[in-house]
Amino acid sequence: MRLQSPEVAARFERIRAREVILEARGLGKVYQGAQGDTEALRGIDFKVHRREFVCVIGPSGCGKSTLIRILAGLEQATSGEILLDGAPVKGPGRDRGMVFQGYSLFPWLTVKGNVMFGPLMNGSSRGTAEQHAREWLELVGLSKFADAYPHQLSGGMRQRVAIARALVNQPRILLMDEPFGALDAQTRSKMQTHLLDIWRNLDVTVLFITHDLDEAIYLADRILVLKAHPGEVQELIEVPVPRPRSPGQFTTTEFQATRARVDALIHPPVEAPPDEAALVDKPMIRFTDVADDIE
Repeated sequence: MRLQSPEVAARFERIRAREVILEARGLGKVYQGAQGDTEALRGIDFKVHRREFVCVIGPSGCGKSTLIRILAGLEQATSGEILLDGAPVKGPGRDRGMVFQGYSLFPWLTVKGNVMFGPLMNGSSRGTAEQHAREWLELVGLSKFADAYPHQLSGGMRQRVAIARALVNQPRILLMDEPFGALDAQTRSKMQTHLLDIWRNLDVTVLFITHDLDEAIYLADRILVLKAHPGEVQELIEVPVPRPRSPGQFTTTEFQATRARVDALIHPPVEAPPDEAALVDKPMIRFTDVADDIE
């Protein structure tokens, strides 16, 4: 974007010089149903570089969750391909960590047990799995809750457990599907800052699905904007807000200009049909018999 400072422009030059971790080529997805086929994604092309933070945003029905499930190997594309480190993605793998909006923790396991689950399934000894679990719980600030159960934790704490569980396998890329969507505004803000702190200290690439414009701009290096019906790439925006990020940047010129651009892509102006325009001038029927007026 033209608002990039020299420091931000130099940072993007460094990002582009890194190796490509993830690449989508001509990705398409069609769901077959009794009422006919539904095209969810069409011709999706993009690349993600090592240690880049990319957010995906778009209107409802643009296929954001379908896209990330294909990237995770949980669904198969109808056309095109996904490459991770140059190799085709054929199914789930430990090279991709996944964090869902609904936490997806095992309620019968402790916090530590949830984080140990992945390493144990991958063949680690119990002692090694426990050591790694404790290290990751320390990183996400939950060491004191290692022996607690998910139902004893707040929503933000449960999501931190989910992040630790996804990262303990040391994936090449962390996939996050609206992970903070169910949290209240204050907890969500804290989790955004905490995620950036974790990301800054790890060699991990993040692809983050969100419907929140401010969240996308606050977190991302680049924002992949999709349009709906079917989901197609509208624009890949380089966020001109300098790093490190802070909530105080929400009012800056760079932040507001980026927000206006993303909002214009997702919510383009639409003229109301003539019949809808007529409804505006139609007198409203009054259903109250209160004697005094409030307006």
